Amino acid sequence: MDKNTIIGIVLMGLLLFGFTFYQNKQYQKQAAYQAQLDSIARVEQLADSLAAAHASALDSAAPDSAGVAQPRPANVYRDSLLESALTVEGQVYVLSNDKMEVAFTTKGAQPYSVMLKDYKNYDSTDLYIFKPENSHYAVQVYTGEYINTSDFNFTLAEQSDTALAMRLPFENGGYIEQRYSIREGSYSVMNQLSFVGMEQIIPGNVSTLDIDYFVTMPRMEKGYRNEVQYSKMNYYFTGEKKPEFLGRGGKNAERRVDARVSWVACQQQFFSAIFHAPQEFSSADFRVQFFPEDDESRNLMTFESRLRSDFKPGQREMVIPFEFYFGPNHFQTLKSYDLRYEKIIPLGGWLVGWFTRLVIIPLFNFLHRYIDNFGIIILLMTIIIKIVVFPFAFKSYSSTAKMQVLKPEIDKLNEKFPKQEDAMKKQQAQMDLYRRAGISPLGGCLPMLFQFPILWAMFRFFPASIELRQQSFLWADDLSSYDSILNFGTRLPLIGDHLSLFALLMALSMFFYSKITMSQQPNASDPNMAGMTFMSKWMMPIMMFFICNNLSSGLSYYYLLSNLITMGQTWVIKKWFVHPEEILARLKATEGKKAPKSKWQQRLEEAQRMQQQMQREQAKKGRR
Repeated sequence: MDKNTIIGIVLMGLLLFGFTFYQNKQYQKQAAYQAQLDSIARVEQLADSLAAAHASALDSAAPDSAGVAQPRPANVYRDSLLESALTVEGQVYVLSNDKMEVAFTTKGAQPYSVMLKDYKNYDSTDLYIFKPENSHYAVQVYTGEYINTSDFNFTLAEQSDTALAMRLPFENGGYIEQRYSIREGSYSVMNQLSFVGMEQIIPGNVSTLDIDYFVTMPRMEKGYRNEVQYSKMNYYFTGEKKPEFLGRGGKNAERRVDARVSWVACQQQFFSAIFHAPQEFSSADFRVQFFPEDDESRNLMTFESRLRSDFKPGQREMVIPFEFYFGPNHFQTLKSYDLRYEKIIPLGGWLVGWFTRLVIIPLFNFLHRYIDNFGIIILLMTIIIKIVVFPFAFKSYSSTAKMQVLKPEIDKLNEKFPKQEDAMKKQQAQMDLYRRAGISPLGGCLPMLFQFPILWAMFRFFPASIELRQQSFLWADDLSSYDSILNFGTRLPLIGDHLSLFALLMALSMFFYSKITMSQQPNASDPNMAGMTFMSKWMMPIMMFFICNNLSSGLSYYYLLSNLITMGQTWVIKKWFVHPEEILARLKATEGKKAPKSKWQQRLEEAQRMQQQMQREQAKKGRR
């Protein structure tokens, strides 16, 4: 055999060995996965049988037709301590720091309610992340019999100002413990789920436990629609740039996730309940449902999650850590956890979010260090941003002002080419006119595009900024919500049940700015421009009014200021930076001369010639 044959045989052998090794690994993974499914199936089968037995026992203890209760014939659970823990009433204990007051109940050893101390609801009542009995945190595990911790009353094992431990004992001396602790200045609740002395109780083939975590959040804000629009459910995969979300915009939804999840969050517009597993959840089922506006209990949304966690029995003491966050959606606070919590705040996509995080938020926080009035802060922010982008906007504004100087010449061209079939000739003549005057009609487009991300960043920032929540300015009592100068008493189509003065003033400023801008256009009288004029002068202000009437008054206030400052800048540029006599002199000096054409103008004229040729050919076909 030659050298090439030997190399070929060796490579084939390596490929065969690699393929066999890979197949063996895949078979082992599949076998382990199937064993896990079989274990889960056995546990679920046991759970169903135990649930049926439990229901049967409860039915047998129900009163008969004479109203006399009949005794249960047998215990539901074999373990007598579990059986006795079923009927004991739960007790409530409280942990408190400078930020929040968290109540826990021994029934299920779970959080009972969470009240924040630094915040109030819109109606000045205490703000609860969830009210008593509006949450559910239960662990389900097979201990020789399938148990759900929410069914049992735990015993208080330890209590201090900052920590609480509750235990569910078993006959053999083992127990399940739920330990909670808080610290000053924090919205976190640390949770340790422990299984102590359970190695002989929990079978060795049990590899998972299930966790039910439900939260019903109440309404907290002034406007239901705005609050619903910015509330949703989030879940995060470790290593990803941002979390996934569910139910945004008030849409009921549910989802199955067969992947490892780091944390889940029930997010109201300005507050969240986040449940984090440092060891991650192996899979999850999520469901979010919103309540109608007329809900008597004034609830906003219910978030349900069924989470599965890995479990390794056989140890004397096994501790599974968890962490809860019950607090505000404040960017710096959430970011301090270094778990991407801050990504739940809707700050826009890549470009807009980048600008908001690196420019808008730092500028806002810097001004807030020295100024308490948020209306003044928004004014200063608007002025600073306008000054920074002015060099980019200057070319756009000056180009518009210069084109107004040519309006008499454009009117002459409109008279010279009145027919529709001469539109191409008229356009070429206009381009020649601009070229001779040294004006680029598209010179201001790119600088204007630069400002769009800023406008959109503000659109996302103000409704999501908790700093503006319940901050008053002028007639607005809450800059994070709509201002209302007239309440209709009933909901009307498009506009809602109120009239926002900031939104109305913003729309009027858009109208007058568009009117001034369109009047300065040299071809404003062109019939072909009628549609664009109508859209710019009427439709856009009306649409923005209806959109902003129910949004943050701080946002409408910012747009109002931005429009007013822009009109002022345009007036200054027109008065002191544009010289009509120089433009007209240059136009006269180049009369009858061919000005050099840019490559873009050459390509445009070529496209126009091709279009004219196509129109002529179509006209010939039509005559035939």
